[in-house]
Amino acid sequence: MSHALAEPAAVEYGHVEHAMVHFDDLDAMGLLHNARYAVLLERALSAYWSQRGVAYRNGAASTPDVFHAVREFTITYRAPITGTGPVAVHFWLEHLGTSSAAYAFRFHSLDDTTVYAEGTRAVVRLDPATMRPAPWTDTARAVAGTLLRSA
Repeated sequence: MSHALAEPAAVEYGHVEHAMVHFDDLDAMGLLHNARYAVLLERALSAYWSQRGVAYRNGAASTPDVFHAVREFTITYRAPITGTGPVAVHFWLEHLGTSSAAYAFRFHSLDDTTVYAEGTRAVVRLDPATMRPAPWTDTARAVAGTLLRSA
């Protein structure tokens, strides 16, 4: 029998994306390895932005906004993820600056009864030629506006 994964629940702010925990994401105790949370968050964010036209396609950036670097990443673990399967990743923007953005996120069970981890992730858009901060495009600002917690 096929078990179709339900669509992520609607949220008051931000977006929920489901991320798949695979066997090779687990540590020797069968728990999601602490370093894999950053990877799963990256995959959830990439899926969201890609669905809105901001991605790498055919070896090229669809917009200059995909050229950005993580400036800071913090995470607090609340409960272990104990095995494979989908996990909900709720993320939103707390701040959108000229060339920076500050995300907040939480990993939780699909039924939203257990919070596994929560944290923040700050990014800076870079000019590829100078590696200096560069302003977000209007395209990125339009998409980012849908993620702002207090619009």
